Amino acid sequence: MSEDITAGRIKVGELNAYLARPTAPHTGGMLLLPMLSGLGKQLRTYAEDVARTGVAALAWDPWHGPTGDELDHEQLRGLLGGLKDPTALEEQKTLLDHMFGELGLAKVGVMGWCLGGRYALVLAAHDHRVASCVAYHPTVMPEPTPAQDEDAVALASEITCPTSLIYPGADHIVPLESFKLLQKALNKRESAPSVVHIYPGAGHGFMEAGRQDQEANRLATKLSWPQTLEFVRATVS
Repeated sequence: MSEDITAGRIKVGELNAYLARPTAPHTGGMLLLPMLSGLGKQLRTYAEDVARTGVAALAWDPWHGPTGDELDHEQLRGLLGGLKDPTALEEQKTLLDHMFGELGLAKVGVMGWCLGGRYALVLAAHDHRVASCVAYHPTVMPEPTPAQDEDAVALASEITCPTSLIYPGADHIVPLESFKLLQKALNKRESAPSVVHIYPGAGHGFMEAGRQDQEANRLATKLSWPQTLEFVRATVS
């Protein structure tokens, strides 16, 4: 990853976002949908890694300011109740419009982690402008929360773009059965390929810097992230 990039926070209308993009001409991009920590340091690092592959990375701010850099886990969890599917999808589509419009991109994919992984699947099913979808350990639970109107498992079979689904075998949040249902839904598709990664022993959020003290997480990160970046190149670059 040797591309020169620029990176920083921007406003898209009333929305906060983080944009990392190559300085060289480019026509592809990825909309990044973060985990619970929002636009914290970890997500900004992911965005810059994506930009160094030669595509733009625009990251959504689900919390409109606060991040995991300032708030602890319980404070962040307290924000979840206010995250409603209709509003979140509207904001994500606004960022997609910005990428195709003001940024002048020709192909845009979506990538998410945890709660963002679920939204990546939902958005790709709803908006067929999306050229590829990557969902890292999406928090798709057996029973939806009161804030979740969208059935991610049912919608997965409606995604028309290449999709990569990553599941850590020791995920303590997302049950194995939920992952299997998602995989089955994706495999029903005849219009686009599915790439499924399973990393036994790795935990939920295994790529995060603070989880690299565990060997299974380090190995899963070492194997999955380069493959994901290559998937990005192949589908939107």
